[in-house]
Amino acid sequence: FKWWNHNKRSFPWRETTNPYYILVSEIMLQQTQASRVVPKYESFIRLFPEVKDLAHASTSTLLQAWSGLGYNKRALWLREVARQIVKGGFPKSPIELQKMKGIGRYTANSVFIFAFNQDLVTVDTNIKKVLVHEGFVLSGAPEKLFWQVSEYLLPKGKSRDWHNALMDYAAIELSTFKVRKPGSTSSSQKFKGSRREKRGKILKELLRSSPSPISQLQKTLQVSKEELISILRQLEEEGFLQVNVSQQMVYLQEEKSVN
Repeated sequence: FKWWNHNKRSFPWRETTNPYYILVSEIMLQQTQASRVVPKYESFIRLFPEVKDLAHASTSTLLQAWSGLGYNKRALWLREVARQIVKGGFPKSPIELQKMKGIGRYTANSVFIFAFNQDLVTVDTNIKKVLVHEGFVLSGAPEKLFWQVSEYLLPKGKSRDWHNALMDYAAIELSTFKVRKPGSTSSSQKFKGSRREKRGKILKELLRSSPSPISQLQKTLQVSKEELISILRQLEEEGFLQVNVSQQMVYLQEEKSVN
């Protein structure tokens, strides 16, 4: 805490305890660097200042607001959570929140830590760095052990500041420290040419011009028609778009094809 008092970082989501705003930031921060999240978070909150605004957002508006963050499925999940909150109120516990679409233990606990300062723990890569570097857990230890040790170390009544301090310490003092399994590959290597990259390109094209001909999407992606149709069907099942095979056209989810 002494170190943190002189070195704490500033982020817009740290200036609020609004659980909806905290939820938005935590979903955005999943697998995305904080520096990239800041401008997207600020514009997202301006566009959807209340949970009901997000619940009623169209798919095209939502994806435009999310563009640049990647993992577009998170946006649809977040909207679905917003719809459930509008219908039944904000969850009363992390366990209730975790039952909602796209919410895991880390995110559910984080929302209740940063919004309500509850005596809970959450463990991400940064917190793992601190635990390993300071000798509390051996690198490569089971995930369960990181959570157990974190619960033991938690200073009661200070969970919000404690987690922010750990994350800042890791980001500033341990930026080059790695907690990684041997033989792992970088995320950029995994992403290039992947199905996820192709999904992103399809959604970008549809945001630019919807509807789009299947032939144009195939030309943009440089893939076989069979692979393209497979990806389109998956996106259709997830609620991103609609495929009209007879017209050979693809539409964003809320737009209806013309017969």
